[in-house]
Amino acid sequence: MPRFSPDDLRHVLGSGLLSFPVTHATAGYAFDERAYREHLQRMVGYDVAGLFAPGGTGEFFSLTHDEVDAVLRATVAETPEGMPVMGAAGYGTATAAAMAERAERAGADGILLMPPYLTELGQEGLHAHVARVCTATSLGVVVYHRANARFSARTVARLVAEFPNFIGFKDGVCDIDLMATLYATHGDRLVLIGGLPTAETYALPYLELGATTYSSAIFNFAPQWAVDFYRAVRARDREGVYSRLREFVLPYLEIRDRQPGYAVSIVKAGLTAAGRTAGPVRPPLTDLTEAELAELTPLVQKVI
Repeated sequence: MPRFSPDDLRHVLGSGLLSFPVTHATAGYAFDERAYREHLQRMVGYDVAGLFAPGGTGEFFSLTHDEVDAVLRATVAETPEGMPVMGAAGYGTATAAAMAERAERAGADGILLMPPYLTELGQEGLHAHVARVCTATSLGVVVYHRANARFSARTVARLVAEFPNFIGFKDGVCDIDLMATLYATHGDRLVLIGGLPTAETYALPYLELGATTYSSAIFNFAPQWAVDFYRAVRARDREGVYSRLREFVLPYLEIRDRQPGYAVSIVKAGLTAAGRTAGPVRPPLTDLTEAELAELTPLVQKVI
């Protein structure tokens, strides 16, 4: 049995910072479970409202289905009572439904539904995709609004009306009109999550759109900094937020934006800079260059 009902899960996820752990890899790109578990043991000692494993930062898209299951089971085993674990589902509709069922068996408390693989799709197809997953599991489902999974307000309203376990909307597009509409119409039914890369950049304005939480990749290598930043956001401490953006986030973004996929790569590099390597990113992503890592390291050292 899951430790949280869908409604309880919605409240817990919206109450604090969300963590998306990297997935540790050996030199040959296999899942390094021992190192991953040690990483989780450090992370759960900080004030975090939930773990998403494996999410985009955890290279869900590069893992086999068995590896996705192994990452989730390791996360469940290392997570204390009261901290929810969100599994992941994606690819085609039948595959996503099967992955949601498998995640529930593995002990997940909820599902993050990734965009469907490759194909273009309209709103009817997107509705059917989410409906199939919500029907396949009793767990709370959060959709990821990104890439080809771009939801209209009407589609979200249909899903809210039809599925009590449809509980969350993670925005990776920066659709301000849609976020404002969802907050105005479904703020009492959905947890709204800031899901843009390096979500700290947008956290304060997103708070005004009802997104009381966001996915922090920085938490992997600078957990206390990430928690303090989140507290500044929730306190609407503009100077505290923007001073941290100037001092760390903006120069970090300058490195991140040099190559596609660096939003994940720079997080693993951040762990290396902090003295706790997570191994390489898996193809098709590429690691930062040695020069870029050397540039990143003093930035990270200032915030750990």
